[in-house]
Amino acid sequence: MAEGDGLTMNNLLSEVQGALDKFKLEDEGGPGGDYYSPYANLEKAAVLQEARCFHDPTAVRESPRKCCTVIAQLLHLTNTGQYMNSAEATEVFFGVTKLFMSDDASLRRMVYLFIKDVAETCNPDDVIIVTSSLTKDMTCDVDLYRANALRVLARIVDAAMLGAIERYVKQAVVDSSGQVSSAALVSATHLFERNEESAAIVKRWISETTEATSSPNEMVQFHAMQLLYQIKKHDRLGMQKLVTQFSQRNTLRSPLALVLLVRYTTKLLTDEVAEGRQTGSFQNGTNFSRAGYAFLEASLRHKSEMVVYEAAKSICALPGIEPQELSPAVNVLQLFLSSPKPAVRFAAIKTVSQVAVNHPRMVSKCNEDLEALIADANRSIATLAITTLLKTGSENSIDRLLKQISVFLSEIPDEYKVTIVKSIQRLCLTYPAKHRVLVGFLSNFLREEGGFDFKRSIVNSIISLMKQVPETTEGSLLHLCEFIEDCEFTMLSTQILHLLGELGPGTSAPARYIRFIYNRVILENSAVRAAAVGALSKFAARCPSLRSSILTLLKRSLDDEDDETRDRASVAVSVLKGAMDEFPYVPPAEDADPDEEPVPDEPQAGDPAAFVLLQGLPMSFDRLDRSIRAYVKAPAAMDSPEQLTLSTLPIVEEYEEPESAVDEDDNIGADTALAAAVSGKEEEKKEVVDPAAAVYAIPELAALGRVFRSSPPKALSEEEAEYVVTCVKHVMPDHIILQFPIQNTIEDQRLVNCTVTVEGDSECFEVAGEVAAESIKYGETANAFTVISRNPDAPLAPCNFECVLNFGVIQVDPKSGEDESEPFEEEYPLEELEVATSDFMAKVSVPDFRSSWELVGNANEVLEKFALQFKKQEDAVTAVIDFLGMQPCDGTGHIKPGEGGKKPHMLHLSGVFVGGTNVLARAQVAAQGDASGVLLKIAVRSDDPDVSRMVADCIR
Repeated sequence: MAEGDGLTMNNLLSEVQGALDKFKLEDEGGPGGDYYSPYANLEKAAVLQEARCFHDPTAVRESPRKCCTVIAQLLHLTNTGQYMNSAEATEVFFGVTKLFMSDDASLRRMVYLFIKDVAETCNPDDVIIVTSSLTKDMTCDVDLYRANALRVLARIVDAAMLGAIERYVKQAVVDSSGQVSSAALVSATHLFERNEESAAIVKRWISETTEATSSPNEMVQFHAMQLLYQIKKHDRLGMQKLVTQFSQRNTLRSPLALVLLVRYTTKLLTDEVAEGRQTGSFQNGTNFSRAGYAFLEASLRHKSEMVVYEAAKSICALPGIEPQELSPAVNVLQLFLSSPKPAVRFAAIKTVSQVAVNHPRMVSKCNEDLEALIADANRSIATLAITTLLKTGSENSIDRLLKQISVFLSEIPDEYKVTIVKSIQRLCLTYPAKHRVLVGFLSNFLREEGGFDFKRSIVNSIISLMKQVPETTEGSLLHLCEFIEDCEFTMLSTQILHLLGELGPGTSAPARYIRFIYNRVILENSAVRAAAVGALSKFAARCPSLRSSILTLLKRSLDDEDDETRDRASVAVSVLKGAMDEFPYVPPAEDADPDEEPVPDEPQAGDPAAFVLLQGLPMSFDRLDRSIRAYVKAPAAMDSPEQLTLSTLPIVEEYEEPESAVDEDDNIGADTALAAAVSGKEEEKKEVVDPAAAVYAIPELAALGRVFRSSPPKALSEEEAEYVVTCVKHVMPDHIILQFPIQNTIEDQRLVNCTVTVEGDSECFEVAGEVAAESIKYGETANAFTVISRNPDAPLAPCNFECVLNFGVIQVDPKSGEDESEPFEEEYPLEELEVATSDFMAKVSVPDFRSSWELVGNANEVLEKFALQFKKQEDAVTAVIDFLGMQPCDGTGHIKPGEGGKKPHMLHLSGVFVGGTNVLARAQVAAQGDASGVLLKIAVRSDDPDVSRMVADCIR
């Protein structure tokens, strides 16, 4: 008995301790304490054992709460990765279906939730079993059951079963209960997106859906408008009719439904402009444009703030909207700026800030309200207010704005400061005369406390301003010199030192920067010391008058403990000594006439210091690496007696523009390496696969020589075709090798002896041979090759080739893969293949386009003028690049957003023609005022007049 009593006491103590662990006391588990989940440490086997209670009718009727707990535990297991196998899922699912016998509302809702959650993981045949129970619930008198049953059925039925219950769902759409009607509409939306068969059935419910928009329940109206849009979104006229009807009838009472109607109207108006049906003012445009804009303007007077704001935002977002049409929306947003609700103020200021980019004068009347928001407690609102004021402020108000901002900047986090810095930079571009004040303001904050991102944004902004407003260069360099005196960020110090080496020698007094640079040699870490030595070397190379002084400073770094610094100093000292001996500097005479032109302080022609220390590599390190790898992979490359020089390396193309002009505001003056250092992870470099590797793998083709360039793959058949064929053109000086990757998509066939017959009428090209793909099984891809020889005496001209796939077909058993027949010959016609002059041009950029353009000269220049049939200037720029096959330089490959058609766009292009001829082109693309097309003026330069003419003739 004592033993039994002791056991009972121990059990009691264990229960008490367990309860204390589960429900922690406030002093232990209050704020900051660990949260104990009631589902922690669940074991799947124990929960599955508990789930057997579903099969007990007595337990289901008397203990529905226990069944709810078990279902919750099962859902927790499946949502935390502890999945049930097929047998377990089937057993549990059948048990859950027996819970329909209970009338407990909470349990029934848990059953619905469980079926929805496991519907996609269970066997579809098992899921169908509950359809009858769900259909019964869908037609019962309890709205809660009807609504939830509809939602579950939408997850499990297919198109065939949907047709059987269509009548019930259509009735539910127009049901008097808002809960049921809303559930039916949401279910219909999900069914519409599932597959085309279900969508076709849902489209038949359009009359019921339209009737549901008259429901007194606001949520039903909202869901009905959603479904109507899903059904009609690809029917432009139908959508216009829908929008017109609802905007004129004024039957929608739901603010959410009206917000949808405003968005649909905005999309249609935007499409009208994009497709060219609407130009100029919306009030004087097409019938729909006038009605649509009138509805948006009327919505500005709605009693719901949600609808009013959506209408104002939509009007502001309309493309090409006139200022007078924008005025009502700006007036409403101005009222919202003084709203007591922070969310409304934030929404209004964000939209106003976006409007200020294109219509600063329209927003300037809100400046008083914006200035009041600078002191807003919400820092996001205050930051947007400042950036907007910087866009709309006049030149006279800049000083007052900067005074307000200086107080504000010290109180906000760095991420907000970065946004304001970018806005100040744009303001400086708007008012260049204020560059001293604005650059001085930015430099003051360089010396304040701040993180790396904030300091980097200021440095990048100052650097960008120096490029775009040259008057800021000397003052900005001095500000940056003062910053690096106590800069704690190595990356910024090295970036600024590199900039000083590039720009400092070209200023009016380059000697003033030497002290700042040499201080870094004495006081900084090894990376900064090396950068400082490099900067001093560039000063000495470009300014002969400073060489003797700088040489003395550089000699002190010959004993530096860092290898990089010491090596840079050694090279610089050696080169400068030789240059000073060969070209000694002669200072100007003291009695020189002040009216005479002074001798420029520049290195003479042939100066070794200028060549070694200033001349860069003709290609980037990335291109050099790829070129050497391509050289090594070429057959017999390492056995060749030819000396390996930069000029003999293979040409490697650049498919991406090295310097993008898009989205400058987000990455102004940024450095890729710098960005990688900030993020803490290096930029992932994809392994570049040599496209000519397949050619070199075949000895007969490899014997033809090195591939000059390979074109991107071009599809010659549809992706869904029986045989998918693409083509890659490998260009050589005297041949073109056409590589045809062929994919077999037919399961019961094997293709043998596959070749592509190419026929064309051209004096320049002649088919010389073929290499067949021996065997292609189902799902595999193999290569066939066709060799075309080129007549070097005939001028290059575009040529179209007719292509036919010839192959033998062997029927195979799909299961075993064994052959079942002898091969029989087949033909499969392919699309035409064009060989254009641009195929012989490699996309290769030059480091400095302007200097390269002057270096080539105009001896072999070809000038042409064309009228291109493009509606948009952006399309014409893209087409010119494609026609010529050349690489855009200096960020000219894109037109900045918002500038299309406003002024002529100058395009700089470079490339290498087959044979190694460097080609440069300048193209001016201008949109004609009468919208009749685009005017192109192009100049092509190279060392070969025939090549210049061929490239210019590529425009068609």
